[in-house]
Amino acid sequence: MFGGSKAQAYARHNTQGLVERHADLVRRIAQHLLARLPDSVLLDDLIQSGMVGLLEAAKNFDASKGASFETFAGIRIRGAMLDEIRRGDWVPRSVHRNGRQIAEAMHSIQRREGRPAQDREIAEELGVSIGQYHAMLADVNHGKLLEMDEFEQGVEYQACSSVHAGSPFEGMARDRFQHALAEGIRKLPEREALVLSLYYDEELNLREIGQILEVSESRVSQIHSQAMLRLKSRLKDWKI
Repeated sequence: MFGGSKAQAYARHNTQGLVERHADLVRRIAQHLLARLPDSVLLDDLIQSGMVGLLEAAKNFDASKGASFETFAGIRIRGAMLDEIRRGDWVPRSVHRNGRQIAEAMHSIQRREGRPAQDREIAEELGVSIGQYHAMLADVNHGKLLEMDEFEQGVEYQACSSVHAGSPFEGMARDRFQHALAEGIRKLPEREALVLSLYYDEELNLREIGQILEVSESRVSQIHSQAMLRLKSRLKDWKI
């Protein structure tokens, strides 16, 4: 009985230590997500949900399974934040509808022409002006969760599940999805692929990317939305 009590006390101490040492990770992830979300989403709300994810990660982490705690916790923290934002249900139906219509237009043009669809072609397919199309892209970018976060979350969750549960099927699904996603990004127009790389890999914000490309921040936002919708149309058969 005494030994069990000591073990429980040690586990509580270890959990508390992990949470305290990685609290800054929650803020970093929250700030990175916040830059992509509407003003209605508050930093404190993201941090609060992220701390719940960090606590769960600290309680469930098993160092013997091979993953580092920071990697394991980052997945749980980001997932908790995305879950909280989804529950907020602040996305207008028109945004979902515009996103679907754009993705479908891109897919139709790609199938018909055998190459990525261009802005004016997509606008014509939708029956709107180029200005209206760019406005639709801006709405999609500011009104939706970024699909790349959900793509990555799905891959990381499968990878994490594979490490901790030892399921070969989950590992196969992870590898197949990673290949499909990488292939989808490889086939993007050069500028769209560059924007995604600068945004997700280098973690630059839209203003910084605009300075590199010598275009406005709003234009970077449009390019980003177009790239994500193009990926969505190509990966539509995947259910993460």
